[in-house]
Amino acid sequence: MNFPLMETSSSSWVFKFFFACLLIFFLSSSPCFSWRLHPSIINSTIEHQNHTFISEFRVVTRRLLNECPDPNPYLQIEVTPNSNLADEEYVTVTISGVLVPDEHDWVAMISPSNSDISKCPLNEVLYIETGDLTKLPLLCHYPIKAQYLGVDQDYLKCTKKECKEYDNGKCVLNTCSGSLKFHVINIRTEIEFVFFAGGFDTPCILTRSNPVKFANPKQPLYGHLSSIDSTGTSMRLTWVSGDKEPQQVQYENRKQTSEVTTFTQDDMCSLLVPSPAKDFGWHDPGFIHSAVMTGLQPSSIYFYKYGSDSVGWSDQFQFQTPPAGGSNELKFLIYGDMGKAPHDASIEHYIQPGALSVVRALTDEVDSGNVESIFHIGDISYATGFLVEWDFFLQLISPVASQVSYMTAIGNHERDYQESGSVYITPDSGGECGVPYETYFPMPTAAKDKPWYSIEQASVHFTIISTEHDWSENSEQYEWMKRDMATVDRSKTPWLIFMGHRPMYTSTDGVFSVDKNFVKDVEPLLLDNKVDLAFFGHVHNYERTCAVYQEECKAMPTMDENGISTYDNSNYSAPVHAVMGMAGFTLDKFKTDDVDCWSLRRISNFGYVRGHATKEEINFEFVNANTRQIEDSFRIIKKQSSEFVDVSQIMNRFAGMPMDEPNTQSDI
Repeated sequence: MNFPLMETSSSSWVFKFFFACLLIFFLSSSPCFSWRLHPSIINSTIEHQNHTFISEFRVVTRRLLNECPDPNPYLQIEVTPNSNLADEEYVTVTISGVLVPDEHDWVAMISPSNSDISKCPLNEVLYIETGDLTKLPLLCHYPIKAQYLGVDQDYLKCTKKECKEYDNGKCVLNTCSGSLKFHVINIRTEIEFVFFAGGFDTPCILTRSNPVKFANPKQPLYGHLSSIDSTGTSMRLTWVSGDKEPQQVQYENRKQTSEVTTFTQDDMCSLLVPSPAKDFGWHDPGFIHSAVMTGLQPSSIYFYKYGSDSVGWSDQFQFQTPPAGGSNELKFLIYGDMGKAPHDASIEHYIQPGALSVVRALTDEVDSGNVESIFHIGDISYATGFLVEWDFFLQLISPVASQVSYMTAIGNHERDYQESGSVYITPDSGGECGVPYETYFPMPTAAKDKPWYSIEQASVHFTIISTEHDWSENSEQYEWMKRDMATVDRSKTPWLIFMGHRPMYTSTDGVFSVDKNFVKDVEPLLLDNKVDLAFFGHVHNYERTCAVYQEECKAMPTMDENGISTYDNSNYSAPVHAVMGMAGFTLDKFKTDDVDCWSLRRISNFGYVRGHATKEEINFEFVNANTRQIEDSFRIIKKQSSEFVDVSQIMNRFAGMPMDEPNTQSDI
């Protein structure tokens, strides 16, 4: 979560003008105007203003590459395996011949390997805006991941010795070695491993490996499903490959050919200071394939595989179609703000520490057969301009997204950037501006960069919006929200759930956690259309409210002996709000005093929400991903009034019954 500021054209212009003037001032203050920047810029984070997040490792691409002062003739780097890497495996990197192990020694995995990181950038003029030209070269290709050699406890102790020189049979020179394991997935491009000294602040290259190739860079990978409509009779499959030629998805003796797309650096956003997505965070995404499986039946199980004879086929997967809109029962999962975390001891630019435990729990849920759909409410991968991290996220969610419909909403870390049309002018997307998100996760939206849509599954109508696009009164999205919710047939789908990334209510400290203008414009729509629940992310914890409107409780739930809260919406009062941004990102703490009366349950643990809807009631449970314990449980009931009676249900009750026989069935 980053602090939003409402965009104005003047504020963006003023910022750019100020930064340009500051840059020129410091450039001109240097002797002979030699394009050397003043130390107050070099040693600050000004040159990183287009980063959504700044850490020691993230800015390593903006460090001067010093020459290591004492070349070591014994130094070697060994990678095992060193060729034909599988689509997923652990690679062992061994550094040997080290004379003096140091706690600041580290190894980076870098791709593409054909970029000469010791001679970068080649064109100094292109980098004037970055604030990096004190001295060349720079490390300008971002390490995908890195580990300090001290992770191997034997390294600093020099437990693994090798004698390199003898004098009269006695060893007079020992060297030390250490080994690291890197979790590697098929990112299509070659990779190499580089051994650095000097830590992340003052890196210098000691040695580097030969390029390591994947066995099949064109392998079809990371297939994930999504619904295209409310019928449950079609499912979209999207996957990634290094091959631009159309491929197929094969299922139930049928096949569909993929449409192929991709995106380039030219599609990324950037300003005066290059964004990660446009510059040093770029990684070729390969080609994104998408095909729609048709002729399916709702709530049914099928098998599929995808690929082609020329590049290979995926494994066979089982999937389940969601129930059709208007049917009775739906079992689903909801969460936001997941991201990813490494499967090894690596440091990455943006780690979401809870992601692995949550995905493990989700996988168990899906494997049990009790999940028909998943909703991920914004802040999807947290790649934020470091494009290879989308591959790692897609690989992480494959066990769940390959089996059930994986529906998403856009968040600030997918979309926001200055002068990009987003409501907020933060650099939270790192220059992605929603392009990778919409390419990897095609939702049933009306058009590109209009990522709002609705879908019905069983007894639930889901209205899913973008809090990052204009939602103000009379805007295109506002009018769509109003029409969509006003036309819901509550006899078919009695439950109306509203979803978006940024919340209207939170008890977490932070002036910018809630946008008051968003609440002012959109909250009345929820009340007018009798929205039952409003689900949000962005704030990294779990919180549930009373039935609330304009910060006042309009109704309170009752609680039974099992601690389950029940809201009775038979006589509607207001929506229940829930924040569920606890699926991976570092957790936010709640304020400890002066808690608002509308806040009923607050939990700061990693987890997800389990939903179960029928036409009579809808139940929710917050599940702690680490313990698998249910830490909150609530339900909403609704006695159907004549306003919501489904005539087809009545007719079905009497179908086939002789007209002259009395009705002995129980009352409707």
